[in-house]
Amino acid sequence: MNERLRIDWIGFVLGVGIGLIVWLFVHEQSYRLGKDKPVAVPQVRQESALPAAATATSDSPSNGGGNAPVLEEAVKKNAEERQPSASLDKKAEQAEALRSLERLKIKVYLTEEKRVESVSLEQYVRGVVAAELPLEFEPAAMEAQALAARTYIVRRLLLEDRTGIPETGAASEADVTDTVSHQVYKSLKEMQELKQSNEQGWNKVNLATLRTKGRVIVYEGEPIEALYFASSNGHTENSEEVFGTKLPYLRSVDSPWDRTEASDWVEKSTFSLAEFYRKMGVGSVAAVAGGAGKSSIRILDLTDGGRVKELLVGDERIPGKTVREKLGLRSAAFTLKQDKRGVHITTYGSGHGVGMSQWGAEGMAEQGMRAEEIIEYYYKGVQLAEASDWLPKLPL
Repeated sequence: MNERLRIDWIGFVLGVGIGLIVWLFVHEQSYRLGKDKPVAVPQVRQESALPAAATATSDSPSNGGGNAPVLEEAVKKNAEERQPSASLDKKAEQAEALRSLERLKIKVYLTEEKRVESVSLEQYVRGVVAAELPLEFEPAAMEAQALAARTYIVRRLLLEDRTGIPETGAASEADVTDTVSHQVYKSLKEMQELKQSNEQGWNKVNLATLRTKGRVIVYEGEPIEALYFASSNGHTENSEEVFGTKLPYLRSVDSPWDRTEASDWVEKSTFSLAEFYRKMGVGSVAAVAGGAGKSSIRILDLTDGGRVKELLVGDERIPGKTVREKLGLRSAAFTLKQDKRGVHITTYGSGHGVGMSQWGAEGMAEQGMRAEEIIEYYYKGVQLAEASDWLPKLPL
């Protein structure tokens, strides 16, 4: 009995010992694992109204050793962004300026009706675009025309230009006439009739006017002499060759679209020798006839734009633009041939050739060019500005 009790006691002690050893072993491993593994701390995402720059750390090289200046700048920027934009104030000013500009009245002398019509600036521009261009023209070409038309009248008013206006009669009260002496123009009555007969065409004209509302073409801060014409011979002309004054923005440029776009681009005319000399005012045929077999009429020189600069008739030198005026030619871009039947002249294009070609603008528009691109191509070194900038100088 005692022997059995002793064996049980020894077994108990061994069991406790083995259990203790196992416990110590497990505890040591857990301790080591807990010591080597970092404690995971939950990350809290902080939503900030500040721009990302405000969260830069102080050891970032771009901070210059600290982020206080960055924070200050970021807070300032954030505050500015929460304030009403300055551009909104600018837009409000522009809107008010446009409303003031609407008080400007253009007095147009209607030649056939022999009376003066008073219209707003935008009504006038609309009437000019409708009269100057075919209604089938591309929107961008119409917009370019609207810009040129508005610029022309604004400059004329600023300069108090009265050229082409009679000193007496009803027309003397006008700013411009409705003829090619200034700008061709459709009256309010004609525009109303157009709207009724061709609403789509009227809408195109109206949209071109609205899209360019109040804008003018300027060079070095001043509205330009926005000259334009129907079509060229393939090149526009330098201003001094036609009008005697050199303007830096009215330079000769290529205008290849005219040849393919313009209707009636080529025109042929024939004059008897007697008629030719009479129109030119150079005397009789006998007086200017050259020697046997030698032509007494020939072109002496051409301009940069390929127009006749000077024509020799007998012993007289006559400027090409004078020849055009006296013979009633569509253009000074012409060729000439003389034979027994008379003088045969072929003209190319229509108009004086200075500034923007209307048919050229149409060709550019068909190729996807915007109105601004058309304007910048035909008028060199120009920009667009608001006509309201000249409000203090305009006769409101």
